[in-house]
Amino acid sequence: SPPFSWRKLWLFTGPGFLMSIAFLDPGNLEGDLQAGAAAGDTLLWLLMWATAMGLLVQLLAARLGVATGRHLAELCRDEYPDWARRALWLMAEVAMVGADIQEVIGSAIAIKILSNGYLPLWAGVVITALDCFIFLSLENYGVRKLEAVFAVLIATMAVSFAWMFTDTKPNGKDLLIGILVPKLSSKTIRQAVGVVGCVIMPHNVFLHSALVQSRKIDPKKEYQVREALRYYSIESTVALAISFMINLFVTTVFAKGFYGSKEAGSIGLENAGQYLQEKFGGGFLPILYIWGIGLLAAGQSSTITGTYAGQFIMGGFLNLRLKKWLRALITRSFAIVPTIIVALFFDSSDALDVLNEWLNVLQSIQIPFALIPLITLVSKEQVMGVFRIGRKICSV
Repeated sequence: SPPFSWRKLWLFTGPGFLMSIAFLDPGNLEGDLQAGAAAGDTLLWLLMWATAMGLLVQLLAARLGVATGRHLAELCRDEYPDWARRALWLMAEVAMVGADIQEVIGSAIAIKILSNGYLPLWAGVVITALDCFIFLSLENYGVRKLEAVFAVLIATMAVSFAWMFTDTKPNGKDLLIGILVPKLSSKTIRQAVGVVGCVIMPHNVFLHSALVQSRKIDPKKEYQVREALRYYSIESTVALAISFMINLFVTTVFAKGFYGSKEAGSIGLENAGQYLQEKFGGGFLPILYIWGIGLLAAGQSSTITGTYAGQFIMGGFLNLRLKKWLRALITRSFAIVPTIIVALFFDSSDALDVLNEWLNVLQSIQIPFALIPLITLVSKEQVMGVFRIGRKICSV
């Protein structure tokens, strides 16, 4: 193997950070704040191990995409019988729509917070639907430009939630115990399932296997594949380490502020900022708006990657040859239409919080429909060649 090169690592940096957005979407923030409010710091160990398991899954997805030159949905179309292919596509779309509803509602809530309630939820949904296409148009200027936008959004989330973490000063001892000592109460089972479901996102498996092909790699040249897997592994690990820290910031802030309080059972994305403001106030920038900025960055970035994932899922399973904007419009409509309905008829924080919590549980149920095909295909020598996994995974 050639020596490690920082320059090459930089050239391969991008797909892993786009993938990590699914670990930071509004559904994750909902799961984080509810886990913190309901269970304190006691579920931090589960968040850490769920992120580690998510990293393993994403490395397998990257391995599949690099070694075959095709993404998971395309391989499922060729390797499975018609009935199984259609069933997998349906499950992927269900998971995709569930995640997209959370992402769009999260952006709409952030817009409502930052506009001081002037823009209602349905208006925020429409704005999110339109600006998603604006961001996607950046791809015409090169994938690196789009990746730079995502880097800015991730940095915005990191700064916002780190700011909140610093302002609220969580207990360091409780934080370490929560990470190192596994605890699980019968009262927090739903929050625990939600943490796993919002961290390991089924559509993200399809997405990452496609994103790694944005670099020119010849699957027939073994040394190129090994080199790409090496740098993608490093990049994905760094990206998910950052996402874990951001999720940890959110969980510990709400654990410090609301664990054991009367507000713990009613806190959610929409009223979280107001509760934080009443509890901690803020300096020259109120903590309410810091929360809104971080939530908006999470929602905007995740809706874009969600649209990408929807394109790959539909194009791969159904082999549709559509123009990019038309395919984006179709996949966006799958989420926008039900989200508009939710925003119009459930315009209350309690209803939206319950919906978001159960959508996280839905993601947990959908995980096997992406994970089983991934493990099956990445284990087949006919598909992977020398890069298939077995009892002893081939060295990268």
